[in-house]
Amino acid sequence: MSDTREALGAHEVAAWLRRHPKFLQQFPDLAITLVVPRDEGPAASLASYQLEVLRDKNRELTRRLHELFGNAQENERLAVRTHQLTLALMRQPSRADVVRAMAATLAEDFNGDLVRIVLFEAIDGLGDADWLQVVDAGDARLAPFADCLAEGAPLCGRLQPAKHDVLYGDRAQDVQSTALLPLPGLGLVAVGSGDANRFFPGMGTLFLRMIGEAFAAALARDAR
Repeated sequence: MSDTREALGAHEVAAWLRRHPKFLQQFPDLAITLVVPRDEGPAASLASYQLEVLRDKNRELTRRLHELFGNAQENERLAVRTHQLTLALMRQPSRADVVRAMAATLAEDFNGDLVRIVLFEAIDGLGDADWLQVVDAGDARLAPFADCLAEGAPLCGRLQPAKHDVLYGDRAQDVQSTALLPLPGLGLVAVGSGDANRFFPGMGTLFLRMIGEAFAAALARDAR
């Protein structure tokens, strides 16, 4: 008499074990004798393999925790600096002092290699500075910034050559990445770095938005 039973395939066995995860608890001797082949190194028992997998997961979780902790520390530092900048701007006695304080703080506390501020209107008492430009909002030189000024969203990364030339002039080659704060109705603030990885597309821009809003609010307050 022939055996009509169908042999179970590997997928069926795997599916059955997934539905019965406690099966090996009933047969501990089977768990010990099972052997798991590996791409690297000798084959291991199921228990050893599980222990190795758990260790790998633990190492990965530890790495992620260290990364999250590092990000949290950096965010805390940025929050403190942003708060200090906001207070410094609000304490300035004039609009000219607000702009000077903004440029100095970005260069010193935020490690900007080249800070550039473009204003659409001149401010009394500000004078000349290598980091300052006064350009009419309708000037053709600002055409490359039309989209970002319309959106008002900060940009990070390597800017287009046309933007670089306007912001940095003959120092454009010294800048490999930029954090750009468009301030609709007021102008532009740029922080340039010689490090191509200092500012990159996709990095968080929350603190940049807060800095731009604080600067605009301080100028609006002193304009009244």
